[in-house]
Amino acid sequence: MPTSLLLLLKRAERRIELGLQELLDEFELTIEQWRIMAALHEEPGQPMSVLAEAAVLPAASLTRHVDKLVERGLILRRVHATDKRRIVAALSPVGSTVATRVSAVQRELEADLADYFQMEIHERSGSATRR
Repeated sequence: MPTSLLLLLKRAERRIELGLQELLDEFELTIEQWRIMAALHEEPGQPMSVLAEAAVLPAASLTRHVDKLVERGLILRRVHATDKRRIVAALSPVGSTVATRVSAVQRELEADLADYFQMEIHERSGSATRR
């Protein structure tokens, strides 16, 4: 039975979130906080407006989550080097250690999903040629 891409992507997102939940609980992180840390792990020193887009969060939510991560010492906020009106965020050394650990598990989950989607595509293309 065909499934829309939207549903497949949502299921994939949910599988990754569930697979990360135990580790996120260990570090007392929400999935939104993890998305912020993951975005900063990939690209440190992002301005808040860019970070909101990268973490797929509204600016107001981003600020609240970043505040909590700063309080916990996982993220650092600094004034932009050339534009003193802008604030940039980056992982602290502790945040970087946490992000490295969670990223490794996320990559494993993503690899498993990639294998699943390869099988799904192969199965669908095979049934399409048999029609």
